[in-house]
Amino acid sequence: MSAVVDETLDLAAHEAAVADPRAGAVVSFQGVVRDHDHGRGVTLLEYEGHPTAAAILREVAEEIAADPAVYAVAVSHRIGTLEIGDVALVASVSTAHRAAAFAACARLVDEAKARLPIWKRQVFRDGTEEWVNCP
Repeated sequence: MSAVVDETLDLAAHEAAVADPRAGAVVSFQGVVRDHDHGRGVTLLEYEGHPTAAAILREVAEEIAADPAVYAVAVSHRIGTLEIGDVALVASVSTAHRAAAFAACARLVDEAKARLPIWKRQVFRDGTEEWVNCP
């Protein structure tokens, strides 16, 4: 399961998607919009995605899922305007053991952040803004 969507992300749905009777570990991650960045107050974020973002996220998920230790992977990134406390990224992984699940989930999140053509506009409390992760 992988998706780029403009709706609220559901952690429980991601965890259900990776359920497997062989799994002794399910590790999940939520990337949550925080109220600051590098000492500056943030009021909201806006994510814009390239039309290829969903396909690239699917590729990342498939690469992580190809690891023989990984039973299942689910990952989604939200686009659109998000407020403080909203979830921008959800990733879940199931494996037989916790160490492998933590490692796979970390790889999943790191690869998604590195490769996804999704750009973030931060709006600061002082009214200024900046784009992050733009080519």
